Amino acid sequence: MTVTGSSNPTITIPRRTFIQGAAGIGALACIGQPVFAQTAEFTLKWANNIPATHPSTIRIREAADAIKKETNGRVDIQVFPNNQLGGDTDMLSQVRSGAIDIFPLSGLILQTLVPVAGINGLAFAFKDYPTVWAAMDGDLGTYIRGAIDKVNLHTFDKCLDNGYRNITTSTKPINTAADLKGFKIRVPVSPLWTSMFKAFGAAPTGINFSEVYSALQTKVVEGQENPLAIIEIAKLYEVQKYCSMTRHMWDGQWILANGKRWNSLPRDIQAVINKNVALAVEKQRDDIRRLDNSVEAQLKAKGMIFNDPDPKSFRETLSKAGFYQDWRKKFGDEAMSKLEKYSGKLA
Repeated sequence: MTVTGSSNPTITIPRRTFIQGAAGIGALACIGQPVFAQTAEFTLKWANNIPATHPSTIRIREAADAIKKETNGRVDIQVFPNNQLGGDTDMLSQVRSGAIDIFPLSGLILQTLVPVAGINGLAFAFKDYPTVWAAMDGDLGTYIRGAIDKVNLHTFDKCLDNGYRNITTSTKPINTAADLKGFKIRVPVSPLWTSMFKAFGAAPTGINFSEVYSALQTKVVEGQENPLAIIEIAKLYEVQKYCSMTRHMWDGQWILANGKRWNSLPRDIQAVINKNVALAVEKQRDDIRRLDNSVEAQLKAKGMIFNDPDPKSFRETLSKAGFYQDWRKKFGDEAMSKLEKYSGKLA
């Protein structure tokens, strides 16, 4: 190879010598810089059903970056948001088989596998967020995690906040329980959700979240129910006109990991992941709290019409229909006593 300098004669350097020298310079340039392995020792797939712009996805991406940095590149958590790897029920199967390593899922959908996981979704159980976190970070949460562990899924200590759920419709506002009679509403694929809306006299249809927008757009169903943040981020206001602030249940997502895969990770790696996931959850909860204070105004600006129903008729209808009594039998007295420690006596 020939090299010409501005004030020096032409110098001929053998090609092999030039390549070796360049490699040496590159190595010297890296001294004192952080060195990450070209291929991570542990690559983990984290999938969810939440849009990429939702706080749940944003905070977990931040956690993944922090984990990679703290482990010097040994751990690479790849995040697949917005149902990229399938719907809820499909991804639950994948995390059990090991095709997905980590997957946050509502306890009310998980209850198809772990029945008690849906207990937090009993209608009108939690009056406010302090009650929610006292229960889910306390005795009730510990009890649920113990049940999940028995199906070979590792459960992180704290669950993500998915918010209080409200009903949206394309046809009419929901002011009382009577307005739900015969109403075609989408619900997640969950026994508790289905039984609750049947108790109201509605016609619930179980549909995975990945199909909700199209189901509303094509009038397969008239309405759905979700937290305000999801309604805004998933642009459901484009196919729904009314939002009734029923706050009929609180919903969170347990962060599940394939048990075999989790147990195969070294303890130091587990500790780094646990620490950063816990930090991400605390930030996500605060994000949702702040979003709740602003999203209603945003949705109103986009044309949604809001109303605030009195919960009395909804609770009375559920009690008369035997909703609470039926689920007390299904969850058992021990689980219900742990819930009622926080919720108070449920009829």
